[in-house]
Amino acid sequence: MSFTRKRSFTFGAYGGVDRFSCGDEKRAQPAGDNILDILDSPAGDSRSVQSDGGNLKETELFEIIEKLQGSRINEQRCEFPLPLKSQFLTAGGGWPLIVPSETGGYWIQPPLDGGLVSVSPTSPGQSPDLDNYDIMERDREATVYRQVFCTRYHHSFTAIDPSLGPLVLSVCLEEEEKKLRLILRLKESSLHGHFSLCLFPVIPSSVELAKMLCDKVTVSKFEPVSFLKAPELITAFDEHRVSLNFKFGILYQREGQLSEEEILSNNHESDDFKEFLSILGETVLLQGFTRFRGGLDVSHGQTGSEAVFTSFQGREIMFHVATKLPFTEGDPQQLQRKRHIGNDIVALIYQEGQTPFFSDIIKSQFLHCFLVVRRIQSEEDAGGAAYQVSVTARDDVPPFGPVIPDPPVFTDPSLLRQFLLTKLINAEISCYKAECFSRLELRTRSLLLETLQAELSTRSQCMMGDSSLSALSCSDSVRAASEGSGGFIENFKRAIRVRSHSLDMLGAPKKMSGGAPQKPKTQKDGESDKSPGSLPESLGSTEVKDQASPQEEP
Repeated sequence: MSFTRKRSFTFGAYGGVDRFSCGDEKRAQPAGDNILDILDSPAGDSRSVQSDGGNLKETELFEIIEKLQGSRINEQRCEFPLPLKSQFLTAGGGWPLIVPSETGGYWIQPPLDGGLVSVSPTSPGQSPDLDNYDIMERDREATVYRQVFCTRYHHSFTAIDPSLGPLVLSVCLEEEEKKLRLILRLKESSLHGHFSLCLFPVIPSSVELAKMLCDKVTVSKFEPVSFLKAPELITAFDEHRVSLNFKFGILYQREGQLSEEEILSNNHESDDFKEFLSILGETVLLQGFTRFRGGLDVSHGQTGSEAVFTSFQGREIMFHVATKLPFTEGDPQQLQRKRHIGNDIVALIYQEGQTPFFSDIIKSQFLHCFLVVRRIQSEEDAGGAAYQVSVTARDDVPPFGPVIPDPPVFTDPSLLRQFLLTKLINAEISCYKAECFSRLELRTRSLLLETLQAELSTRSQCMMGDSSLSALSCSDSVRAASEGSGGFIENFKRAIRVRSHSLDMLGAPKKMSGGAPQKPKTQKDGESDKSPGSLPESLGSTEVKDQASPQEEP
Protein backbone atom coordinates (compact mmCIF):
# COMPACT_ATOMS: atom_id res chain seq x y z
CA MET A 1 0.00 0.00 0.00
CA SER A 2 1.49 3.35 -0.99
CA PHE A 3 0.82 6.87 0.19
CA THR A 4 1.00 9.98 -1.95
CA ARG A 5 1.09 13.56 -0.76
CA LYS A 6 -1.76 15.52 -2.33
CA ARG A 7 -1.60 19.05 -0.95
CA SER A 8 -0.31 21.25 1.85
CA PHE A 9 0.15 24.97 2.33
CA THR A 10 3.29 26.85 3.37
CA PHE A 11 3.32 28.95 6.49
CA GLY A 12 6.68 28.42 8.07
CA ALA A 13 7.95 26.50 11.04
CA TYR A 14 4.56 25.44 12.35
CA GLY A 15 3.74 22.89 9.65
CA GLY A 16 0.94 22.73 7.13
CA VAL A 17 -2.48 21.35 6.34
CA ASP A 18 -1.82 17.82 5.06
CA ARG A 19 -4.03 15.57 2.99
CA PHE A 20 -3.21 11.94 2.20
CA SER A 21 -4.77 9.44 -0.16
CA CYS A 22 -4.44 5.65 0.00
CA GLY A 23 -5.92 3.89 -2.99
CA ASP A 24 -9.57 4.87 -3.32
CA GLU A 25 -9.79 5.87 0.31
CA LYS A 26 -9.12 9.53 1.10
CA ARG A 27 -8.52 11.11 4.44
CA ALA A 28 -8.33 14.88 4.80
CA GLN A 29 -7.57 17.10 7.69
CA PRO A 30 -10.40 19.43 8.73
CA ALA A 31 -10.55 22.61 6.69
CA GLY A 32 -10.31 24.70 9.82
CA ASP A 33 -6.75 23.65 10.67
CA ASN A 34 -4.44 26.62 10.71
CA ILE A 35 -1.39 27.97 12.45
CA LEU A 36 -3.22 28.44 15.76
CA ASP A 37 -4.77 24.95 15.71
CA ILE A 38 -1.37 23.40 15.12
CA LEU A 39 0.11 25.36 18.03
CA ASP A 40 -2.74 24.03 20.18
CA SER A 41 -1.95 20.40 19.33
CA PRO A 42 0.69 18.43 21.30
CA ALA A 43 4.18 18.55 19.85
CA GLY A 44 4.24 14.81 19.36
CA ASP A 45 0.77 14.60 17.82
CA SER A 46 1.23 13.43 14.27
CA ARG A 47 -2.41 12.35 13.84
CA SER A 48 -1.51 8.73 13.37
CA VAL A 49 -4.05 6.15 12.22
CA GLN A 50 -4.30 2.89 14.13
CA SER A 51 -5.08 -0.46 12.60
CA ASP A 52 -7.88 -2.74 13.78
CA GLY A 53 -5.49 -4.44 16.17
CA GLY A 54 -4.53 -1.14 17.76
CA ASN A 55 -0.96 -1.13 16.34
CA LEU A 56 0.42 1.32 13.82
CA LYS A 57 1.00 -0.11 10.40
CA GLU A 58 4.64 -0.26 9.48
CA THR A 59 4.30 2.11 6.55
CA GLU A 60 2.42 4.63 8.67
CA LEU A 61 5.04 4.43 11.40
CA PHE A 62 7.81 5.29 8.94
CA GLU A 63 5.66 8.13 7.61
CA ILE A 64 5.37 9.56 11.13
CA ILE A 65 9.09 9.16 11.82
CA GLU A 66 9.91 10.91 8.56
CA LYS A 67 7.53 13.71 9.44
CA LEU A 68 9.01 14.26 12.89
CA GLN A 69 12.68 13.90 12.02
CA GLY A 70 13.01 14.67 8.34
CA SER A 71 12.90 17.92 6.44
CA ARG A 72 9.44 19.48 6.19
CA ILE A 73 10.11 21.09 2.86
CA ASN A 74 8.48 18.30 0.81
CA GLU A 75 5.32 18.65 2.90
CA GLN A 76 4.86 22.14 1.52
CA ARG A 77 4.24 20.88 -1.99
CA CYS A 78 0.78 21.25 -3.43
CA GLU A 79 -0.95 20.66 -6.75
CA PHE A 80 -2.09 23.80 -8.50
CA PRO A 81 -5.26 24.07 -10.60
CA LEU A 82 -4.82 25.04 -14.24
CA PRO A 83 -4.69 28.85 -14.48
CA LEU A 84 -7.60 30.60 -16.14
CA LYS A 85 -5.52 32.55 -18.64
CA SER A 86 -7.64 32.78 -21.73
CA GLN A 87 -9.77 35.82 -20.87
CA PHE A 88 -6.76 37.85 -19.69
CA LEU A 89 -4.28 36.91 -22.39
CA THR A 90 -6.70 37.52 -25.24
CA ALA A 91 -8.48 40.62 -23.97
CA GLY A 92 -5.52 42.93 -24.58
CA GLY A 93 -4.55 45.84 -22.36
CA GLY A 94 -6.64 47.88 -19.97
CA TRP A 95 -6.70 45.43 -17.09
CA PRO A 96 -6.15 46.82 -13.58
CA LEU A 97 -3.08 45.89 -11.58
CA ILE A 98 -5.10 43.64 -9.27
CA VAL A 99 -8.11 41.45 -9.98
CA PRO A 100 -10.16 40.18 -7.00
CA SER A 101 -10.43 36.45 -6.51
CA GLU A 102 -13.67 34.66 -7.26
CA THR A 103 -14.03 33.65 -3.61
CA GLY A 104 -13.52 37.19 -2.30
CA GLY A 105 -11.90 37.86 1.05
CA TYR A 106 -9.70 40.79 -0.07
CA TRP A 107 -10.09 44.55 -0.41
CA ILE A 108 -8.38 46.56 -3.13
CA GLN A 109 -7.18 50.17 -3.25
CA PRO A 110 -7.83 52.13 -5.36
CA PRO A 111 -11.23 50.45 -5.68
CA LEU A 112 -12.11 49.03 -9.08
CA ASP A 113 -14.77 50.85 -11.11
CA GLY A 114 -16.28 48.48 -13.58
CA GLY A 115 -13.19 46.27 -13.66
CA LEU A 116 -11.15 48.38 -16.13
CA VAL A 117 -9.10 51.46 -15.41
CA SER A 118 -7.45 54.12 -17.51
CA VAL A 119 -4.65 55.94 -15.76
CA SER A 120 -2.62 58.80 -17.14
CA PRO A 121 0.30 60.36 -15.27
CA THR A 122 -0.82 63.79 -16.47
CA SER A 123 -4.48 63.50 -15.50
CA PRO A 124 -5.62 65.95 -12.80
CA GLY A 125 -6.15 64.67 -9.29
CA GLN A 126 -4.71 64.51 -5.79
CA SER A 127 -0.92 64.89 -5.62
CA PRO A 128 1.20 62.94 -3.11
CA ASP A 129 1.64 64.78 0.18
CA LEU A 130 4.94 64.06 1.94
CA ASP A 131 3.60 65.50 5.19
CA ASN A 132 1.20 62.55 5.41
CA TYR A 133 3.91 59.91 4.99
CA ASP A 134 3.94 58.94 8.66
CA ILE A 135 4.94 55.51 9.92
CA MET A 136 2.41 53.95 12.25
CA GLU A 137 3.37 53.12 15.82
CA ARG A 138 2.53 49.60 16.79
CA ASP A 139 2.37 50.36 20.52
CA ARG A 140 2.53 54.02 21.50
CA GLU A 141 2.87 53.30 25.23
CA ALA A 142 5.44 50.51 24.99
CA THR A 143 8.36 52.80 25.82
CA VAL A 144 6.72 54.68 28.70
CA TYR A 145 8.32 52.47 31.34
CA ARG A 146 11.83 52.90 29.92
CA GLN A 147 11.49 56.64 29.31
CA VAL A 148 9.63 57.62 32.50
CA PHE A 149 9.92 54.93 35.16
CA CYS A 150 13.53 53.85 34.62
CA THR A 151 14.74 57.44 34.98
CA ARG A 152 12.97 57.89 38.33
CA TYR A 153 12.68 56.12 41.63
CA HIS A 154 9.88 53.55 41.31
CA HIS A 155 8.63 50.23 42.65
CA SER A 156 7.22 47.12 40.96
CA PHE A 157 4.94 44.42 42.40
CA THR A 158 3.70 41.03 41.21
CA ALA A 159 0.69 38.88 41.98
CA ILE A 160 -1.41 36.07 40.53
CA ASP A 161 -5.07 36.98 40.42
CA PRO A 162 -7.54 34.04 40.52
CA SER A 163 -9.48 35.43 37.55
CA LEU A 164 -7.02 37.68 35.70
CA GLY A 165 -3.90 35.57 36.02
CA PRO A 166 -0.40 37.08 36.48
CA LEU A 167 -0.19 40.80 37.24
CA VAL A 168 2.84 43.08 37.23
CA LEU A 169 2.32 46.56 38.68
CA SER A 170 4.78 49.46 38.45
CA VAL A 171 4.37 52.63 40.52
CA CYS A 172 6.34 55.84 39.98
CA LEU A 173 6.18 58.99 42.10
CA GLU A 174 6.75 62.12 40.01
CA GLU A 175 7.35 64.68 42.72
CA GLU A 176 8.10 67.55 40.35
CA GLU A 177 4.72 67.12 38.64
CA LYS A 178 3.09 65.96 41.88
CA LYS A 179 1.67 62.92 40.13
CA LEU A 180 1.51 59.20 40.73
CA ARG A 181 2.01 57.22 37.53
CA LEU A 182 0.92 53.56 37.26
CA ILE A 183 1.27 50.69 34.80
CA LEU A 184 -0.70 47.48 35.36
CA ARG A 185 0.25 44.64 33.02
CA LEU A 186 -2.48 42.11 32.26
CA LYS A 187 -2.58 39.21 29.82
CA GLU A 188 -4.70 41.21 27.37
CA SER A 189 -3.04 44.61 27.63
CA SER A 190 -1.21 47.10 29.83
CA LEU A 191 -3.24 49.78 31.61
CA HIS A 192 -1.66 53.20 32.13
CA GLY A 193 -2.80 55.94 34.48
CA HIS A 194 -1.56 58.98 36.36
CA PHE A 195 -3.23 60.64 39.34
CA SER A 196 -2.66 63.87 41.20
CA LEU A 197 -1.13 63.44 44.64
CA CYS A 198 -3.73 65.88 45.97
CA LEU A 199 -6.27 63.07 45.72
CA PHE A 200 -4.44 60.95 48.29
CA PRO A 201 -3.81 62.11 51.87
CA VAL A 202 -1.93 58.82 52.19
CA ILE A 203 -0.52 56.93 49.23
CA PRO A 204 -2.78 53.88 48.66
CA SER A 205 -1.57 50.29 48.88
CA SER A 206 -0.52 48.33 45.80
CA VAL A 207 -3.87 46.49 45.75
CA GLU A 208 -5.81 49.76 45.88
CA LEU A 209 -3.65 51.24 43.14
CA ALA A 210 -4.25 48.21 40.91
CA LYS A 211 -8.01 48.45 41.46
CA MET A 212 -7.89 52.11 40.41
CA LEU A 213 -6.85 50.91 36.95
CA CYS A 214 -8.87 47.69 36.82
CA ASP A 215 -11.86 47.09 39.08
CA LYS A 216 -11.76 43.36 38.23
CA VAL A 217 -8.66 42.83 40.36
CA THR A 218 -9.55 40.51 43.23
CA VAL A 219 -6.10 39.62 44.58
CA SER A 220 -5.62 40.58 48.23
CA LYS A 221 -1.85 41.02 48.22
CA PHE A 222 1.03 41.97 45.92
CA GLU A 223 4.64 40.87 46.39
CA PRO A 224 7.35 43.56 46.09
CA VAL A 225 10.03 43.07 43.42
CA SER A 226 13.58 43.31 44.80
CA PHE A 227 15.50 41.75 41.90
CA LEU A 228 18.19 44.24 40.81
CA LYS A 229 17.81 43.54 37.10
CA ALA A 230 14.01 43.74 37.17
CA PRO A 231 13.89 46.95 35.06
CA GLU A 232 15.68 45.14 32.22
CA LEU A 233 13.16 42.29 32.24
CA ILE A 234 10.16 44.60 32.50
CA THR A 235 11.46 46.80 29.69
CA ALA A 236 11.99 43.75 27.47
CA PHE A 237 8.40 42.65 28.10
CA ASP A 238 6.88 46.09 27.49
CA GLU A 239 8.78 46.54 24.24
CA HIS A 240 8.57 42.99 22.88
CA ARG A 241 6.23 44.22 20.13
CA VAL A 242 8.49 47.09 19.14
CA SER A 243 10.85 46.27 16.31
CA LEU A 244 12.92 48.45 14.01
CA ASN A 245 13.61 45.59 11.59
CA PHE A 246 11.36 44.54 8.73
CA LYS A 247 11.48 41.95 5.94
CA PHE A 248 9.34 41.97 2.81
CA GLY A 249 9.07 39.74 -0.23
CA ILE A 250 9.47 40.96 -3.79
CA LEU A 251 7.98 38.97 -6.67
CA TYR A 252 8.64 39.62 -10.37
CA GLN A 253 5.53 39.10 -12.58
CA ARG A 254 6.13 39.12 -16.31
CA GLU A 255 3.61 39.44 -19.12
CA GLY A 256 1.24 36.45 -19.27
CA GLN A 257 2.11 35.00 -15.86
CA LEU A 258 -1.00 34.16 -13.86
CA SER A 259 0.15 31.35 -11.56
CA GLU A 260 2.35 31.10 -8.49
CA GLU A 261 4.58 28.59 -10.24
CA GLU A 262 5.33 30.90 -13.15
CA ILE A 263 6.04 33.92 -10.95
CA LEU A 264 8.35 32.02 -8.59
CA SER A 265 10.25 30.43 -11.49
CA ASN A 266 11.49 33.71 -12.94
CA ASN A 267 15.29 33.84 -13.03
CA HIS A 268 16.09 36.64 -15.46
CA GLU A 269 15.94 40.23 -14.19
CA SER A 270 15.15 42.82 -16.83
CA ASP A 271 16.87 46.21 -16.81
CA ASP A 272 13.60 47.84 -15.76
CA PHE A 273 13.27 45.48 -12.80
CA LYS A 274 16.87 46.13 -11.74
CA GLU A 275 16.20 49.85 -11.93
CA PHE A 276 13.14 49.43 -9.72
CA LEU A 277 15.15 47.44 -7.15
CA SER A 278 17.74 50.21 -7.06
CA ILE A 279 14.96 52.64 -6.10
CA LEU A 280 14.01 50.50 -3.11
CA GLY A 281 17.49 49.84 -1.77
CA GLU A 282 21.03 48.72 -2.35
CA THR A 283 22.05 45.31 -3.64
CA VAL A 284 24.42 43.85 -1.04
CA LEU A 285 26.53 40.71 -0.79
CA LEU A 286 25.17 38.35 1.85
CA GLN A 287 28.52 36.77 2.68
CA GLY A 288 29.64 38.39 5.92
CA PHE A 289 26.74 40.85 6.01
CA THR A 290 26.48 42.22 9.56
CA ARG A 291 23.25 44.19 9.58
CA PHE A 292 19.66 42.90 9.72
CA ARG A 293 19.56 39.83 7.48
CA GLY A 294 15.86 38.94 7.59
CA GLY A 295 16.49 35.20 7.97
CA LEU A 296 18.93 34.98 5.05
CA ASP A 297 22.14 32.97 5.33
CA VAL A 298 25.21 35.22 5.57
CA SER A 299 27.77 32.46 6.13
CA HIS A 300 27.29 29.56 3.74
CA GLY A 301 25.43 31.04 0.75
CA GLN A 302 22.43 28.77 1.12
CA THR A 303 19.98 31.60 0.38
CA GLY A 304 21.81 33.12 -2.56
CA SER A 305 24.72 35.50 -2.84
CA GLU A 306 22.88 38.85 -3.03
CA ALA A 307 19.90 40.64 -1.52
CA VAL A 308 18.38 44.11 -1.47
CA PHE A 309 18.76 46.04 1.80
CA THR A 310 17.99 49.58 2.91
CA SER A 311 17.71 51.82 5.95
CA PHE A 312 14.68 54.08 6.24
CA GLN A 313 13.82 56.48 9.06
CA GLY A 314 15.84 54.56 11.64
CA ARG A 315 14.60 51.16 10.48
CA GLU A 316 16.44 48.39 8.66
CA ILE A 317 14.65 46.56 5.83
CA MET A 318 15.71 43.36 4.11
CA PHE A 319 13.92 42.35 0.90
CA HIS A 320 13.48 38.70 -0.06
CA VAL A 321 13.79 39.11 -3.84
CA ALA A 322 12.51 35.94 -5.50
CA THR A 323 14.92 36.14 -8.43
CA LYS A 324 17.91 36.37 -6.06
CA LEU A 325 16.89 33.38 -3.93
CA PRO A 326 18.12 29.88 -4.91
CA PHE A 327 16.48 28.31 -7.98
CA THR A 328 15.88 24.56 -7.82
CA GLU A 329 15.85 22.64 -11.09
CA GLY A 330 12.96 20.21 -11.34
CA ASP A 331 10.90 21.94 -8.63
CA PRO A 332 8.12 23.91 -10.35
CA GLN A 333 6.93 25.35 -7.05
CA GLN A 334 10.38 26.64 -6.04
CA LEU A 335 9.97 25.92 -2.35
CA GLN A 336 13.44 27.23 -1.55
CA ARG A 337 12.12 30.64 -2.58
CA LYS A 338 8.66 30.31 -1.13
CA ARG A 339 9.98 29.26 2.26
CA HIS A 340 11.16 32.86 2.69
CA ILE A 341 8.56 34.84 0.79
CA GLY A 342 5.74 32.64 2.12
CA ASN A 343 6.83 33.51 5.65
CA ASP A 344 6.66 37.25 5.04
CA ILE A 345 3.53 39.16 6.02
CA VAL A 346 3.68 41.71 3.20
CA ALA A 347 5.01 41.28 -0.34
CA LEU A 348 5.57 43.64 -3.24
CA ILE A 349 4.72 42.56 -6.80
CA TYR A 350 6.55 44.21 -9.71
CA GLN A 351 4.64 43.85 -12.99
CA GLU A 352 5.94 44.11 -16.52
CA GLY A 353 3.15 44.20 -19.06
CA GLN A 354 -0.60 44.33 -18.65
CA THR A 355 -1.23 40.99 -16.93
CA PRO A 356 -3.13 41.51 -13.65
CA PHE A 357 -2.29 40.01 -10.28
CA PHE A 358 -4.92 37.88 -8.49
CA SER A 359 -5.35 38.63 -4.80
CA ASP A 360 -5.10 34.98 -3.79
CA ILE A 361 -2.57 33.74 -6.32
CA ILE A 362 0.12 33.18 -3.67
CA LYS A 363 -0.87 30.49 -1.18
CA SER A 364 0.38 31.34 2.29
CA GLN A 365 -1.14 31.71 5.72
CA PHE A 366 1.32 34.46 6.59
CA LEU A 367 1.03 36.73 3.56
CA HIS A 368 -1.85 39.12 4.23
CA CYS A 369 -1.08 42.11 2.01
CA PHE A 370 0.34 42.77 -1.47
CA LEU A 371 1.57 46.05 -2.94
CA VAL A 372 1.55 45.90 -6.74
CA VAL A 373 3.67 48.22 -8.89
CA ARG A 374 3.45 48.40 -12.68
CA ARG A 375 5.86 50.31 -14.88
CA ILE A 376 4.06 52.46 -17.46
CA GLN A 377 5.10 55.02 -20.01
CA SER A 378 5.35 58.60 -18.78
CA GLU A 379 3.45 61.07 -20.95
CA GLU A 380 5.32 64.01 -19.45
CA ASP A 381 8.79 62.74 -20.34
CA ALA A 382 9.14 60.96 -23.65
CA GLY A 383 11.02 57.76 -23.00
CA GLY A 384 10.73 58.25 -19.25
CA ALA A 385 9.12 55.82 -16.82
CA ALA A 386 6.26 56.17 -14.38
CA TYR A 387 4.97 53.69 -11.82
CA GLN A 388 1.34 52.85 -11.12
CA VAL A 389 0.54 51.39 -7.69
CA SER A 390 -2.28 49.42 -6.11
CA VAL A 391 -2.80 47.58 -2.82
CA THR A 392 -4.77 44.51 -1.81
CA ALA A 393 -5.13 42.93 1.63
CA ARG A 394 -7.33 40.45 3.40
CA ASP A 395 -10.67 41.68 4.67
CA ASP A 396 -9.66 41.61 8.34
CA VAL A 397 -6.65 43.88 7.73
CA PRO A 398 -7.57 47.49 8.61
CA PRO A 399 -6.77 50.20 6.01
CA PHE A 400 -3.45 51.97 6.44
CA GLY A 401 -1.65 55.01 5.08
CA PRO A 402 -0.26 56.81 3.30
CA VAL A 403 -3.23 57.46 1.04
CA ILE A 404 -2.72 56.40 -2.56
CA PRO A 405 -2.68 59.54 -4.74
CA ASP A 406 -5.20 60.18 -7.50
CA PRO A 407 -4.16 59.16 -10.09
CA PRO A 408 -2.10 56.38 -8.44
CA VAL A 409 1.00 57.14 -10.48
CA PHE A 410 4.51 58.25 -9.48
CA THR A 411 7.04 59.81 -11.83
CA ASP A 412 9.59 60.84 -9.19
CA PRO A 413 11.68 57.82 -8.05
CA SER A 414 12.53 59.37 -4.67
CA LEU A 415 8.86 60.05 -3.97
CA LEU A 416 7.98 56.50 -5.04
CA ARG A 417 10.60 55.12 -2.64
CA GLN A 418 9.23 57.08 0.31
CA PHE A 419 5.69 56.05 -0.48
CA LEU A 420 6.44 52.34 -0.94
CA LEU A 421 8.67 51.93 2.12
CA THR A 422 6.20 53.78 4.34
CA LYS A 423 3.31 51.79 2.88
CA LEU A 424 5.12 48.48 3.38
CA ILE A 425 5.95 49.17 7.03
CA ASN A 426 2.43 50.40 7.81
CA ALA A 427 0.99 47.39 5.99
CA GLU A 428 2.83 44.95 8.26
CA ILE A 429 1.85 46.85 11.40
CA SER A 430 -1.77 46.89 10.25
CA CYS A 431 -1.68 43.17 9.37
CA TYR A 432 -0.89 42.36 13.00
CA LYS A 433 -4.46 43.43 13.76
CA ALA A 434 -5.87 40.64 11.58
CA GLU A 435 -7.55 37.83 13.50
CA CYS A 436 -4.83 35.24 12.90
CA PHE A 437 -2.01 37.45 14.13
CA SER A 438 -3.92 39.21 16.90
CA ARG A 439 -4.82 35.87 18.48
CA LEU A 440 -1.24 34.65 18.22
CA GLU A 441 0.03 37.93 19.63
CA LEU A 442 -2.33 37.63 22.57
CA ARG A 443 -1.02 34.16 23.28
CA THR A 444 2.55 35.38 22.97
CA ARG A 445 1.90 38.21 25.44
CA SER A 446 0.24 35.80 27.86
CA LEU A 447 3.26 33.48 27.79
CA LEU A 448 5.72 36.32 28.21
CA LEU A 449 3.77 37.82 31.11
CA GLU A 450 3.61 34.48 32.92
CA THR A 451 7.35 34.10 32.40
CA LEU A 452 8.02 37.65 33.61
CA GLN A 453 5.92 37.26 36.76
CA ALA A 454 7.55 33.92 37.61
CA GLU A 455 11.06 35.26 37.04
CA LEU A 456 10.51 38.44 39.07
CA SER A 457 8.95 36.51 41.93
CA THR A 458 11.65 33.84 41.99
CA ARG A 459 14.59 36.25 41.70
CA SER A 460 13.14 38.46 44.39
CA GLN A 461 12.93 35.49 46.75
CA CYS A 462 16.57 34.75 45.98
CA MET A 463 17.47 38.34 46.89
CA MET A 464 15.58 37.93 50.16
CA GLY A 465 17.72 34.91 51.06
CA ASP A 466 15.51 31.95 50.22
CA SER A 467 18.14 29.19 50.32
CA SER A 468 15.97 26.72 48.40
CA LEU A 469 16.17 28.97 45.35
CA SER A 470 19.72 30.22 45.70
CA ALA A 471 20.98 27.83 43.04
CA LEU A 472 18.84 29.44 40.37
CA SER A 473 20.77 31.29 37.71
CA CYS A 474 19.44 34.49 36.24
CA SER A 475 21.44 34.11 33.04
CA ASP A 476 18.40 33.19 30.94
CA SER A 477 16.44 36.14 32.29
CA VAL A 478 19.19 38.61 31.49
CA ARG A 479 19.74 37.00 28.10
CA ALA A 480 16.03 37.27 27.28
CA ALA A 481 16.10 40.93 28.22
CA SER A 482 19.20 41.64 26.16
CA GLU A 483 17.80 39.87 23.10
CA GLY A 484 15.02 42.43 22.94
CA SER A 485 12.33 42.25 20.31
CA GLY A 486 12.50 40.30 17.11
CA GLY A 487 8.90 39.90 16.05
CA PHE A 488 6.15 38.32 18.08
CA ILE A 489 6.67 34.85 16.57
CA GLU A 490 10.31 34.82 17.70
CA ASN A 491 9.21 36.14 21.09
CA PHE A 492 6.67 33.33 21.30
CA LYS A 493 9.41 30.72 20.87
CA ARG A 494 11.72 32.61 23.26
CA ALA A 495 9.05 32.70 25.95
CA ILE A 496 8.63 28.95 25.77
CA ARG A 497 12.38 28.33 25.90
CA VAL A 498 12.82 30.54 28.97
CA ARG A 499 9.72 28.99 30.58
CA SER A 500 11.05 25.48 30.01
CA HIS A 501 14.33 26.42 31.69
CA SER A 502 12.49 27.96 34.64
CA LEU A 503 10.46 24.79 35.09
CA ASP A 504 13.60 22.65 35.12
CA MET A 505 15.32 24.86 37.68
CA LEU A 506 12.32 25.22 39.95
CA GLY A 507 11.39 21.56 39.77
CA ALA A 508 7.81 22.50 38.99
CA PRO A 509 5.50 19.82 37.57
CA LYS A 510 5.17 19.80 33.82
CA LYS A 511 2.15 18.95 31.75
CA MET A 512 2.80 15.75 29.85
CA SER A 513 1.56 15.34 26.31
CA GLY A 514 -1.81 13.63 26.31
CA GLY A 515 -2.20 13.86 30.07
CA ALA A 516 -3.80 16.23 32.51
CA PRO A 517 -1.64 18.91 34.10
CA GLN A 518 -0.56 18.26 37.65
CA LYS A 519 -1.60 20.73 40.32
CA PRO A 520 1.25 22.37 42.24
CA LYS A 521 1.50 21.30 45.84
CA THR A 522 1.54 24.88 47.09
CA GLN A 523 -1.64 25.84 45.26
CA LYS A 524 -4.35 27.21 47.48
CA ASP A 525 -8.07 26.95 47.06
CA GLY A 526 -9.49 29.59 44.81
CA GLU A 527 -6.28 30.08 42.85
CA SER A 528 -6.03 29.43 39.15
CA ASP A 529 -5.18 25.84 38.24
CA LYS A 530 -2.23 27.16 36.22
CA SER A 531 0.91 27.76 38.19
CA PRO A 532 3.29 30.58 37.26
CA GLY A 533 5.68 28.06 35.84
CA SER A 534 3.24 26.01 33.78
CA LEU A 535 2.50 26.41 30.13
CA PRO A 536 -1.00 27.38 28.99
CA GLU A 537 -3.20 24.37 28.46
CA SER A 538 -3.75 25.33 24.83
CA LEU A 539 -0.14 24.52 23.97
CA GLY A 540 -0.58 20.92 25.02
CA SER A 541 3.10 20.30 25.80
CA THR A 542 5.99 21.67 27.79
CA GLU A 543 8.16 22.49 24.81
CA VAL A 544 7.73 23.81 21.30
CA LYS A 545 10.65 22.89 19.10
CA ASP A 546 11.87 25.37 16.52
CA GLN A 547 11.62 23.58 13.19
CA ALA A 548 13.02 26.45 11.17
CA SER A 549 16.15 25.81 9.19
CA PRO A 550 19.52 26.85 10.64
CA GLN A 551 19.94 29.78 8.29
CA GLU A 552 16.70 31.47 9.36
CA GLU A 553 16.76 34.33 11.84
CA PRO A 554 17.15 32.94 15.40
